[in-house]
Amino acid sequence: KLVLLDERGGILQYIYRRHRGQPLSTAIELLRSVPDAGPQLSLSVTGSAGRLIAEILGAEIPGIEPVNEVVAHAFATRRLYPHIRTVIELGGEDSKLISLNDTSNAASDFAMNSVCAAGTGSFLDQQAERLQLTIEEFSSLSIKSKNPPRIAGRCSVFFFFDMIHFVQIPNLFEDIVARL
Repeated sequence: KLVLLDERGGILQYIYRRHRGQPLSTAIELLRSVPDAGPQLSLSVTGSAGRLIAEILGAEIPGIEPVNEVVAHAFATRRLYPHIRTVIELGGEDSKLISLNDTSNAASDFAMNSVCAAGTGSFLDQQAERLQLTIEEFSSLSIKSKNPPRIAGRCSVFFFFDMIHFVQIPNLFEDIVARL
């Protein structure tokens, strides 16, 4: 994801691009698309590859510690969308539920999955592609489900095998994607 903000924090441009396992080259490609802003450009890098990307770009400042994802989510959400009180994030490595504090830019509580769900976001992308749907169509279909089938636990490997089985029998796509 790339977000360009003005000096007051207003969003000038937002780009979301799936990196398909290539976060570094995707980040560099996105950064090359940014118009030259001169010396007033400020850069923040987040995510699981954020530290590596920051090092490569020379964006780390000695003596300043990186901010973890929960803190970054809470701060940005409260700053850009002050009415939002809950953030649900499905990433490539984990998923998070963050409750936001009513009076500050901090999280009041958060939870992360404790059982393996590695690749959650990527898995959903892959399954949408497998069903020849965009991720947006995939999401919209799940809302229409009337009878989602039971799918194994929280592991994307087991989800995948269940998915293969359910696609081969006459289930409706919306029921399958709703269960994922």
